[in-house]
Amino acid sequence: MHSSCSNGLWLGSLVSRLVLACATALAMLAPAAHGQPAAAYPVKPIKLIVPFPAGGGGDTLARLVMSRVAKELGQPIVVENLGGAGGNLGSATAAKAPADGYTLLYGTNGTHAINHAIYKSPGFDAVRDFEPVSQLTRIAAMVVVRPTLQVNSMAELTKLLKANPGKYTFGSAGNGTTSHLAGEIYESRAGLAVVHIPYRGGAQAMADLMGGQVDMMIEVMPNAAPQARGGRIKPLAVTTAVRVAGWPDVPTIAESGLPGFDVSAWDAIFAPAGTPQPIVNRLKEAIHKALADPELRAQLQSRGAEVAPGTPEALAKHIASNMTLWGEAVKRSGAAVD
Repeated sequence: MHSSCSNGLWLGSLVSRLVLACATALAMLAPAAHGQPAAAYPVKPIKLIVPFPAGGGGDTLARLVMSRVAKELGQPIVVENLGGAGGNLGSATAAKAPADGYTLLYGTNGTHAINHAIYKSPGFDAVRDFEPVSQLTRIAAMVVVRPTLQVNSMAELTKLLKANPGKYTFGSAGNGTTSHLAGEIYESRAGLAVVHIPYRGGAQAMADLMGGQVDMMIEVMPNAAPQARGGRIKPLAVTTAVRVAGWPDVPTIAESGLPGFDVSAWDAIFAPAGTPQPIVNRLKEAIHKALADPELRAQLQSRGAEVAPGTPEALAKHIASNMTLWGEAVKRSGAAVD
C-alpha cells in the first residue's frame, strides 16, 4: 500500500511538472504565434473587391495598379467585381469581411464621400468600417464645350454663362455623379444659373455634347481627354489645383478667374476596420513602390490619372474634407436616392 502511494505521488508530481513545462512553452510561443500572421503577410492570394462593373474606368485603374502591387507582395490579387447602388453593394460587402488583410476594397470619392450624402442608407460607414491604406491616384476633370460654342477660354465661358442665366446647359453622367456635382460646384462658386441635363452614363452625355445637344460638361479626364484630343469638343480648363502633366497648355479653373477651385475624383485602397497595423503598413509600402514605377505612372497619366500615394492618416483627412465638399454639392443639387 505504501509503495503504491509513493508511486502515485511520484507520477502525480511528474505529470504536474510536464503540464507546467508545456504551459510555459506555450506561453513563450503565444506572442510569436499571435504576431506571425502580420509578420509573414501575405501567405495566400488577396481578394480585391471593386464595387463597380468590370470594364469601367474604376475597374481598369484598379487592375492596372493592383496587378503591379501583387508583384511587390509576392501573392496574386484577385479582383471581384461587385457593382450595384453606385458602389455601395461591394463596399458594404468588404466592410463585413474578416480584418485579416485578405479582403481589400477599391474605393473612390463616390463610395467614400458622395454616396454618404446622396443615399439615405448606403449600408456602410466610410469612416468607422474601414482602415485607410493609401490613395492611389487623383483624377482631374476637364471643362469641355461643344465645338460650335463661341468661347475659347474658361474666362470667356464664365462671362457668357453669367450674362445669360438659364439659357445654357451642362450635361452629366447622371444625378449625383462626379460630372454632375463638379458642375454644381462650378455654378455655385461662379454665381451662375446653368440648366443641368442628367444622362444615363457619361458616354451618352459626351455623345450629345459632341453633337451640340448640350453646351458644356465637366467630365473626368479618362472620358473627356480622348474626345478633346480628337478635336470633337473644345477643352477649356481642368478642375485640379495644378495643371495636368499630359495637358500642360490647358489652364486650371483656379487660374481662370476662380482662385482656390480644386475638384478631382480619386481612388484608394481600404481594409476592413480592425486590420492589424503591420498589415496596413505592408500594403501601403507595396502600393507606394508600385506607384513609383515609371511605366505604371506613364500608363496612368495617359488615362488622366496622376499618382497620389500617401499615408493612411492623410487619406483619412482627405475623406473628411471630401465629405464636406461633395456633401455641400449634393445639398445644393437636391439629388437623393432612397
